Amino acid sequence: MIGSGSIIGILGGGQLGRMLILAGRNLGYRFVVYEPTGPSTAGKVADKEINAAYEDEVALEEFARSVDVITLEFENIPAQVIDWLSAIKQVLPARLALYTCQHRQREKDFLKENDFPCVQFEYADSPASLEVAVHKIGFPCVIKTATFGYDGKGQIKLRNAKEAEDADYLWEFLGAPPRVVVEKWIHHIGEFSVICARKASGEQSTLPVIENIHVNHILHTSIVPARITESTAQQADALARAIAEKLEVVGLIAVELFLNTDGKLIVNEMAPRPHNSGHFSIDGCITSQFEQHIRAIADLPFGSTKLYGPAVMVNLLGDLWTNSNCPPDWTDLLEDSKVKLHLYDKEEARSGRKMGHFTVTGETVESALEVAEAHFCKLQDT
Repeated sequence: MIGSGSIIGILGGGQLGRMLILAGRNLGYRFVVYEPTGPSTAGKVADKEINAAYEDEVALEEFARSVDVITLEFENIPAQVIDWLSAIKQVLPARLALYTCQHRQREKDFLKENDFPCVQFEYADSPASLEVAVHKIGFPCVIKTATFGYDGKGQIKLRNAKEAEDADYLWEFLGAPPRVVVEKWIHHIGEFSVICARKASGEQSTLPVIENIHVNHILHTSIVPARITESTAQQADALARAIAEKLEVVGLIAVELFLNTDGKLIVNEMAPRPHNSGHFSIDGCITSQFEQHIRAIADLPFGSTKLYGPAVMVNLLGDLWTNSNCPPDWTDLLEDSKVKLHLYDKEEARSGRKMGHFTVTGETVESALEVAEAHFCKLQDT
């Protein structure tokens, strides 16, 4: 057990790290953030921030020796870094989960080899092999870079053979990556996620199944409880628990799922860290995803993830800012007792950048969703 007063190191300085720190403070932990790109939003609330490249072994050693355990809020970290750090201090989740989930080919292979339901896929490592893979999968399909893709980045949908005619152009459009995954397009009736916490002992805890709505490939709204049958919710929960166990996760893993038109769940992606769709839990659950992550890596008893009531979370992107120095008027949100506003204290607002979120709680999912949509529309009009 890693007791109160211990120091937790976090790889990555984004808003997920920030919210981990804020949750961990209540349990008496201190924090050091390692962020290569400069002063960060997580660093602003940490006890210390180290800004150095992932290739800087001297800085990495300083970081590792200054903390009692290391975790992450960002999975695109070179596996070699985890190896360096693990030789000095324990890193949770460990290499297996990170190595598998940070690369789409390894992720798809893991799902297929372990008989988890996943989409039909092929790989390509050149324009010529891309052309073969696309026509093998058929249309519509989606091409995704094997690494460094999120919020719709590093992917392109092809609706028909005409859009696939110029494989060289498609390859360059994706940045000439070492490898891509070509997936069959899923005609789904909903997107969902389950966030599972697991301790080294194997004990697990999940949040309620979350229904997610995306706009331009970026999560816009998360709705809890998800509007699905109890049987489907149980299947989703069981899938997440089985994946967490197979990957030996210590901490959190978020499992993103499609529900296809046949009523079957298909695993889309996995993230071994706190997840945007779980932000509702700060205000909607007895124990948030962030506190549960801290409890998991510190080997503390899990808290209850029982819902206080239906909740809807809405992302606030930089598009709502008229410029980087002029945020929206938050008065409407702050005057509503059903709403909790969270801002991430980022220096610059950019299109598509996650600047904050708000959560609405209500008597029913429908009432909470109606209030959330009304508030968001008013923000867009200001």
